[in-house]
Amino acid sequence: MATLSTQVISLSGLNPAYANATSGGDKCEVGDRVFLHVQNGSASSVTVTLTATAAVRGQAVSNVTVSVPASGERMIGPLNSDLLQNPSDGLCAIGYSAATTVTVAALRI
Repeated sequence: MATLSTQVISLSGLNPAYANATSGGDKCEVGDRVFLHVQNGSASSVTVTLTATAAVRGQAVSNVTVSVPASGERMIGPLNSDLLQNPSDGLCAIGYSAATTVTVAALRI
């Protein structure tokens, strides 16, 4: 499991660097201005799962799942800490139904 570096978007512009998705999943920073940009280069859709760590009245909240279409991309966020921050490491856990040809960037505005 790799930890993605958060890249900050600024007025001078950002040419984001994308990492290959890790088959065992990745982790990233959380925050109300943090989001993921996921690109799927495969011929099939890929499901991205963000592990929810929140509970309401003692009941666990469902994980967040986003389908990224074949040869498509999705912006996912904001990655709010009250929903997605793991208490042990402070990060959000990201899973992929398939990682081959999937690239991802963690971005903050």
